[in-house]
Amino acid sequence: MSPRLHPSSPAAPHTAGFGDEIVRRVLDDALVHGARVYAIAGLQGSGKSTLAAQVGAMAARRGLRVATLSIDDVYLGRRERLRLARDVHPLLATRGPPGTHDVALACDVLDRLRAGGHVRLPRFDKLADTRLPPSRWKPVSAADLVLFEGWFLKTPPQAPGELRESLNAVERDEDPDGSWRRYCNDALAREYPALWSRLDRLLFLQPPGFEIVPGWRWEQEAAMQANAPSPRRGMSRPQMDRFVQLFERVSRQALRTLPGLADLVLPLDAQRRPLA
Repeated sequence: MSPRLHPSSPAAPHTAGFGDEIVRRVLDDALVHGARVYAIAGLQGSGKSTLAAQVGAMAARRGLRVATLSIDDVYLGRRERLRLARDVHPLLATRGPPGTHDVALACDVLDRLRAGGHVRLPRFDKLADTRLPPSRWKPVSAADLVLFEGWFLKTPPQAPGELRESLNAVERDEDPDGSWRRYCNDALAREYPALWSRLDRLLFLQPPGFEIVPGWRWEQEAAMQANAPSPRRGMSRPQMDRFVQLFERVSRQALRTLPGLADLVLPLDAQRRPLA
């Protein structure tokens, strides 16, 4: 079992982010182990982007050059996903599950950052549901530390027999023959290990269970919509509940496997506070 990271003092409310002690210990964990690419995994809404931003800010205060990237930033564009939806399965039009990322792009960006070369960091606009054009990607000339976050980092594929039974209404009604979940599982086995091999160290933000995720993700969606220009709309709550079902299978696999695979585990309560 991976080591647990426990705060020695009460955690700050999640609205304020993670406490300074947790942030410091995560940064120190990266530096002590010489991790050029430090990965933060956590299910949807768990606070991984918040923690990555806090660790990056603390590292910058120490004089380090930091680059932050999310696996969400390398989603395939809408046109590519629509092609997959036409040629493979309609559910592949929706971003998120394995098989809907440009893994080669992610590997190339991490390799360039590790080499210290000039690189532009891709960005994905979730409300527009497409990747921003390269002209709008953030330029980075060099980085001492790369923080890479994502909801299923280093999650292994399931055994074929585990895919037979549907987990939820989306799988039952929209993937009755299992072809979509087999495609995602095959992609997880075939494409993503090359990306995982570029991650030097992994922290897993461990939620109390998958059941908490829909509420967390809805809070995230509501905040994103509140901060967006007024004409742009995101998902409604029913749309969000359906969306989260697309992630359930791999999320549950992450919950089963990452506590034993991650280098460090930070258990969270239902309010995303680190458990003492």
